[in-house]
Amino acid sequence: MRLTNKFMMTAVCALIITVSACSDNDEPPVVPGENDYSEEYYAGGRNGTVFIKSSFAYKQAMPVIEEDPELYRQFMRGERLADKSFVASEDMAYSGLGPVYIRKSCIACHPSYGGHSQRVDKYDSNDSRCGYLLMIYKPDEPGLPLASKYFTGMTQTRAVSPFKPPVDESGITIEWKNHTDEYENKYEDGTSYSLIYPVVSIAQDAILFEDFDMSRHAASIEATIGIYGTGLLDAISDEDLRAQYQAEQTRGYCKGVIGADIDETGLNPYFPGKHPGRFTYLCTRATLDNGPGANALWNITNVTRNDRRYHYITEEYAKVMSKDAGVQQGLGKTEDEIFTHLMSRELAPEMTMEDYNAFMVWHRGLAVPAARNLDDPAVQRGKTLFSETGCTACHRPSWTTRSNYTPLPAISNQKIYPYTDLLRHDLEMKEPGRVQLCRTTPLWGRGLMQIVSGHTDRLHDLRARNTEEAILWHGGEAKKCKEAFRKMSKEDRDALVKFLDAI
Repeated sequence: MRLTNKFMMTAVCALIITVSACSDNDEPPVVPGENDYSEEYYAGGRNGTVFIKSSFAYKQAMPVIEEDPELYRQFMRGERLADKSFVASEDMAYSGLGPVYIRKSCIACHPSYGGHSQRVDKYDSNDSRCGYLLMIYKPDEPGLPLASKYFTGMTQTRAVSPFKPPVDESGITIEWKNHTDEYENKYEDGTSYSLIYPVVSIAQDAILFEDFDMSRHAASIEATIGIYGTGLLDAISDEDLRAQYQAEQTRGYCKGVIGADIDETGLNPYFPGKHPGRFTYLCTRATLDNGPGANALWNITNVTRNDRRYHYITEEYAKVMSKDAGVQQGLGKTEDEIFTHLMSRELAPEMTMEDYNAFMVWHRGLAVPAARNLDDPAVQRGKTLFSETGCTACHRPSWTTRSNYTPLPAISNQKIYPYTDLLRHDLEMKEPGRVQLCRTTPLWGRGLMQIVSGHTDRLHDLRARNTEEAILWHGGEAKKCKEAFRKMSKEDRDALVKFLDAI
């Protein structure tokens, strides 16, 4: 009976979502002739775009998913995995959390699947607004390497008893400071603006490791990236991405790089000779199968599966925990037994591969919201300004997906409009943390953030409170674009922002 009621509730919720979404559908206007914008309304291509601009805009299945009953069944199964909180108790649904973790679910970091959660003043992973990930790194070394002997790449701040987290969240401080740029925070016409940035600190007594000196390290926060449309970005060919890299290097205007450090071929060192990176702020992930979602489902929660039969922890953490008297007593095991278990690479899978594969169908199959109001004269004016100021040098408007994207063939040969080159650039921001070189953010669908997520916070650490501030933080390689924006009239500035909110 309980299963029947659950099924009925799911069906009712699906009906409500469908009705809400369909009532807000907008088919693109056909404007024949030179100003035919109909193609560009399909930001995710004909097979990957949905014409929905409601609060459900980021969580829709691609049309090609909905048209295939089996794919849609897997998509919905994958969505449930993304929505549910994992638990530490064994022999329960969604079990396997811990021994340490970052969040209990995907939705905890990706509210509404839009990617960016809300800018907050306090690091509290139980706060649904806080989707930040914490990084601890070495500020005085080239490349700003992570303190990987002690901490995982994304620092864990939660633990399942009797284990203890590597960092106690109560010792993490986020301070938002005002920034005055070289123009005294004024446009050419005298209008003022304000800018803020975060400084993150961690108290020494919040660190689990007694021999770790926090004063010689630094910490920074990174917001989660967008999920919708990642399947389409994955479908862009490696050859096209390398060609984009070479073109930017030749032009000299934009100095895009692929990966944390590149070799002479411009390849991501994490995948030498294979694929150029395109995911994460640092482009450290090259394909969706080894990308943010496939990894996060494991390392955020530490839920094992057949291809990840080990914990996302450091050996140093395993040593400290295995020697801890409280852990030994709580588990009723010896130091050697605890260490062996924590470091084992043959743990029993806690997630079935059927569930994981369904999750990947969901991850690939999230549609991109259609562009809006492209026939509006102000939006058209903003588009012209966006191009004239050189913004498209990094925010490349369109790509065509490769012809043989085997994971989801229906999104092959699709012309898409993500407005990104998928390369990293130096914007010379004040206190950028570890993300000194940052991937160009895809702009598609971002204009719906207020409707979907209730805020408009932007950039890697959400220092920009709206689109305008995001532009004003563009220095370094994009300084000319910022200067051009500053010199515009208010009418033109508003038009450019209106265009960005439309795509």
